[in-house]
Amino acid sequence: MPKIIILPNEEHCPEGAILDAQSGETILDVALRNGIEIEHACEKSCACTTCHVVVREGFDSLNESDELEDDMLDKAWGLEPESRLSCQARVADEDLVVDIPRYTVNLASEAH
Repeated sequence: MPKIIILPNEEHCPEGAILDAQSGETILDVALRNGIEIEHACEKSCACTTCHVVVREGFDSLNESDELEDDMLDKAWGLEPESRLSCQARVADEDLVVDIPRYTVNLASEAH
């Protein structure tokens, strides 16, 4: 069973976390199931960048991003080569190390 290691984030996960994931699940779904409230203003429809994360390890094991996700990522704050929308990035068989950026381009937080 692959693990997702969430690096410490002051707002979402101050101490960091190690989460169990199933292959095929999105990073966002695993985080939400474990009480880590990553912003997702578009309700996982790949229509915003609020769930942007940076995959520090295991990036190449993820499903390939499609053109829609790539277009959305171009609008993300703090974009890096290993950036993904966590609602689209599906876990494979490798462990992941994920960094939740401190900021999003969203002006107001959506409470879910």
